[in-house]
Order: sequence, then structure tokens, then C-alpha cells
Amino acid sequence: MNSTGIDYKAEIERHFVWFEDKIPARAARFINWLRKPSSRLVRFPLAILLILGGIFSILPILGLWMLPLGLLLIAQDIPPLQKPVAQLLGWLERKWLERQAAKAEKPSRNQQASHKRPQAK
Repeated sequence: MNSTGIDYKAEIERHFVWFEDKIPARAARFINWLRKPSSRLVRFPLAILLILGGIFSILPILGLWMLPLGLLLIAQDIPPLQKPVAQLLGWLERKWLERQAAKAEKPSRNQQASHKRPQAK
């Protein structure tokens, strides 16, 4: 824990759990294996490839989802990256939740508006 009271390593762990919860069980087991200290020789190059894949997400097969996962994997091995990665992913998570809340609110507004307008016969 640092002087601000935030444990960035725990925050990184929370994001890993979130990712593992959102993906298929087989992929989650693979990511769990990657996180083990014995997998470092595989984890670091794969993290670089995921980051590059996320940057070039406009190409087929690649996706923006690769970037945060690659950053999480690389931050596990490079402690000075834990704080900025945890902060970036926290910001992305807040934006994602705000967007989801706005999407959920939009249909309810449309339903309210349709109830107020008289229906044409």
C-alpha cells in the first residue's frame, strides 16, 4: 500500500477477476495460469502482443479488449506500471459503467415519453 492508502496490486487483482468473470471458462483458466510466477516467460511476450493487438484493433480478429488485458499482464511483472495501469483501468471501468447506465436509462425515457403522447388512431 502506498501513502495515498490505495493498494494498486489489489486493484490490478480486482481487474483480473473482472476479466476472468467475463470470458469463457477455458480462457479464464489460461489467464489464471498466466498469472502464476512460473509463467513469466510466456506472460511478458504475450502481454506485449496483446498490447500491440489492442493498438491495432481496427484489423480483423484483433480487438480493443486486448489492450487492457495486456496492460494487466505486463503490470504484474513491472511494479512501477501498477499504479498507472490501475488508474487507467479504473477510469475505463467508470466510463464503461456510466455508458451502461446511460443506455439503461435511455429506453425508460422513451417509454415515459410514449405514455405521455396520445396515440393516433
